[in-house]
Amino acid sequence: MSATVTARVSTTGGPTLPQERRLVTEIPGPRSRELAARRSAAVPAGVSVTMPVFAAAAGGGVLVDVDGNSFIDLGSGIAVTSVGNSAPAVVDAVRDQVGRFTHTCFMITPYEGYVAVAEALNAITPGDHEKRSALFNSGAEAVENAVKIARSHTGRQAVAVFDHAYHGRTSLTMAMTAKNMPYKEGFGPFSPEVHRAPMSYPFLDGLDGPAAAGRAIEILDRQVGAHNLAALVIEPIQGEGGFIVPAPGFLPALRDWTRANGIVFVADEVQTGFARTGAMFACEHEDVVPDLIATAKGIAGGLPLAAVTGTAEIMDAPHAGGLGGTYGGNPIACAAALATLRTIRDDDLVGRARAIGEMLLDRLRALQATDPRIGDVRGRGAMVAVEVVDPATGGPDAATTKAIAAGAHAAGLIVLTCGSHGNVLRLLPPLAIPQPLLAEALDVLADVVATTR
Repeated sequence: MSATVTARVSTTGGPTLPQERRLVTEIPGPRSRELAARRSAAVPAGVSVTMPVFAAAAGGGVLVDVDGNSFIDLGSGIAVTSVGNSAPAVVDAVRDQVGRFTHTCFMITPYEGYVAVAEALNAITPGDHEKRSALFNSGAEAVENAVKIARSHTGRQAVAVFDHAYHGRTSLTMAMTAKNMPYKEGFGPFSPEVHRAPMSYPFLDGLDGPAAAGRAIEILDRQVGAHNLAALVIEPIQGEGGFIVPAPGFLPALRDWTRANGIVFVADEVQTGFARTGAMFACEHEDVVPDLIATAKGIAGGLPLAAVTGTAEIMDAPHAGGLGGTYGGNPIACAAALATLRTIRDDDLVGRARAIGEMLLDRLRALQATDPRIGDVRGRGAMVAVEVVDPATGGPDAATTKAIAAGAHAAGLIVLTCGSHGNVLRLLPPLAIPQPLLAEALDVLADVVATTR
């Protein structure tokens, strides 16, 4: 029930947290069951949970629940705690900022931290052109503001998005998101002038990148008209849609088309950004330089922060007061972001993500060779997915995927699912996870897959 890795990480600047998988109660344990009863009485049913346990501590590659069970974390809070939960540098920076001030509203009394984060984003995002950055609170807010900026710059209204896309839960981003359940069901009507094109999905469509791009462009030209499009918004690797890595050449072909037609190319790197895919940003894998890039999740080590970064001319298009928000670029979150970016650089987490990806892909592809239910293994860096299918039909098998995830949870692994049909296991380990702990996680996952029928 327990396997200990010698590495320990500081989670609070005080005692260290053992990097081990340790199960000391049934899952969920008695204390988690007590809290679940309180949750049901206090929190609406629409707020769902993946794991039936309540967190007490986390750091490195583990999360410890209130009953003392220690889980190997292959979720990172959906790609948020990439540098590790409560990373020491982030904790120190937050403590220092809290002691100085917690909020002024940057639009009322600005502060250096916001400017420093903007400068850092302008420097590290793709392209060496002059840029500007505006800070917000969430990925959805960043995407929505990117659309606002593109509309202001172009004077156009229409927005192009893709099958399987996920962009958020606000009114506009729900319209941009492809999956109805659970994100859109019963919440309409949605914002108009959002148009959808087919995504490159190599496992299902068999098209090369240029051919898949040509298909999408033909539909957008015919159904919308390029001259009406303010923005094309795309995840360079789709997240909730199934960790879909488009075929090589797909993104560059779309980028060329948008440039030729005055359409703002928006890369939604909310989940893929900040070293997650083995590059600082996923669009760098194909040397794509977007006009605007929306970021969040891994930017601030677990604190809420998001950004839109892009070409100065485009970013400067909205009128004064047109961008902002009370909490956007909160000083505590900015301090956390600067510490997170230093940690990514100092600990070479881009290189670490590549090493994690090699291990994940090698082990999972070996498993695929022995199990016909594993239809596809894909991803980049520490963003890897397993698509589960019915061997008899080749169609999606959501029930088996759900059973594998539940078995992993019971065995001490935090794993997530995704995909338009709910048949994709997604692995997003913290980049700070020790290698032996990751190896153990893959051993456990292989056992769970083998015993799930």
